[in-house]
Amino acid sequence: MGNLTLKQSIWYIIGSILVVVILRLKNEFLYRHTWILYIIGNILLVGLFFFGTPINNSRCWYTIPGIGSFQPSEFMKIFLMLALATLIHNFRSDYKNPTVKEEFIFILKSLVILAIPSILTFLQPDTGVVLIYFIIYCVMMFISGIRMRWFVSGVSLVLVVAVSVLSIYFFKEDLFIDLFGTSIFYRLDRIFDWRNGSGLQLENALAAIGSAGLFGHGFNKTPLYFPEASTDFIFAVFASNFGLIGCLILIGIIVYLDVNIIIIARKKINDTDKYIIAGIIGMIIFQQVQNIGMTVGLLPITGITLPFISYGGSSLLSYMVLVGIILNISTEKERFYKMK
Repeated sequence: MGNLTLKQSIWYIIGSILVVVILRLKNEFLYRHTWILYIIGNILLVGLFFFGTPINNSRCWYTIPGIGSFQPSEFMKIFLMLALATLIHNFRSDYKNPTVKEEFIFILKSLVILAIPSILTFLQPDTGVVLIYFIIYCVMMFISGIRMRWFVSGVSLVLVVAVSVLSIYFFKEDLFIDLFGTSIFYRLDRIFDWRNGSGLQLENALAAIGSAGLFGHGFNKTPLYFPEASTDFIFAVFASNFGLIGCLILIGIIVYLDVNIIIIARKKINDTDKYIIAGIIGMIIFQQVQNIGMTVGLLPITGITLPFISYGGSSLLSYMVLVGIILNISTEKERFYKMK
């Protein structure tokens, strides 16, 4: 763990440099090159099927000799936000009072933008990141101001599909495997294992947290082993090392960060920035709640990491890019971009 701490510190230094670069470039640069970035992101996702390094039965990473691994889906979250923000901005600029038909066409376009990286990421497979894509999409579309009937229809459709699929999963396992394959069956099986609080990962994580007391066992003194300790279950490591007091301080810092981003979103900023901030808020809060919730057994285990805390160069650098975007929005509230 000590070695990972050193590596993560180096990534933080590189990330800080990246923040300075984003501040120099301004968000306008990213907005102008949105579609180029979106296309590059999808090309990188496709390339994983041919050049990706298999890790834990997944092809989510490129291996860069002498540096480490690179996960394109982490940056695809940013590219998806930029693409959706640009699409929404252009739609709102072209149609002040859109008809139902015009909104329907707009929603179809947005679904295509969502579907391409979602399918590519799901096939890696990486279900957790696909959930994050979906959260980003839902929050940004809600902020876009389209008619509420679309959300009611969408939620109804998702519920019908989910109930149908889960019914087959729970009551007709053989049919489910025939229809969707063993890969999806075992992914759902892993998600629903949390109901029994069973599995080495969750059981040992809960034991490590429960034994920590007020002040924990001390830095780098996690008493039990559990898989993915530095990424998916980093909160359990932190809790076992620093105890209840440390957890309360960490959660206080997390809440402070979230509140300040929300405060920026409530200020007078242009529409594109507003959509981007909405996507960032939705993504970060979802990941925080999901990661901590699954670590303590309250939510299904999905492999979603804790922003800024979980180990990972690609993950951390992508969040530092978002920090740069947020700082640009915060310090230049009166900017207006010419979107094409």
